[in-house]
Amino acid sequence: MLPTRERAEALLEEAEACNPGPWGNHSRTAAHCAEKIAQACGNLDPDKAYILGLLHDIGRKFGVRHLGHVSDGYSYMMSLGYDEAARICLTHSFHSQSMEDYIGKFDTTDQELALIQDRLAAITMDEYDRLIQLCDSLAGADGVLDMETRMEDVRRRYGSYPQDKWNRNLELKRYFEEKAGRNLYLVVEKETFHPSGEGTGRKPAQPPKEEKKLEKECGKNKCHAASGSEKDPLPKL
Repeated sequence: MLPTRERAEALLEEAEACNPGPWGNHSRTAAHCAEKIAQACGNLDPDKAYILGLLHDIGRKFGVRHLGHVSDGYSYMMSLGYDEAARICLTHSFHSQSMEDYIGKFDTTDQELALIQDRLAAITMDEYDRLIQLCDSLAGADGVLDMETRMEDVRRRYGSYPQDKWNRNLELKRYFEEKAGRNLYLVVEKETFHPSGEGTGRKPAQPPKEEKKLEKECGKNKCHAASGSEKDPLPKL
């Protein structure tokens, strides 16, 4: 199950209010790329792709965490009944479904780490999982980035980048490029697209009362606005 497009946009805006940072527009860029690639491929649902791209990092709502944002996002989306979005919160960081894929701090509790490992092991990756992994590697806060430039920047900032993950990203680009039949950077409008934090300009759809209650319970002790040096940097791949 997924939220509507409008509801997903509202969820992202609410999350940014808790933890402002460039991750919000990174998510919008990923959503844009996912929608455009899905449209070009023909056999994927563009709305579903957009929503999954928009919510893949939604766990960042709950503060500045590294691996912890994966378990936070999964648990948050599951609490609202959005199991398809919860799945993407897990799979976008793990091309080979192994902890060796993750670049960054392991800042989870033992329980959170076990949740990630157990849920990942039970998943068979599909084209939507792979699409969001690809779009995560293309998405910057100001627009679409050259994939290898993005990966090199991550390697420079964090000291390493698994070669297997690097190669898999390039393989994903080739795979979806063949499906689309066009240069992928043209498909995602690399030279012209710039995300807007103002969303679509439409009034966000209001969630059901029960969903509002769940959101309040989920976020009441964890939602806090980051400030200064605590702001999340551009998310890692």
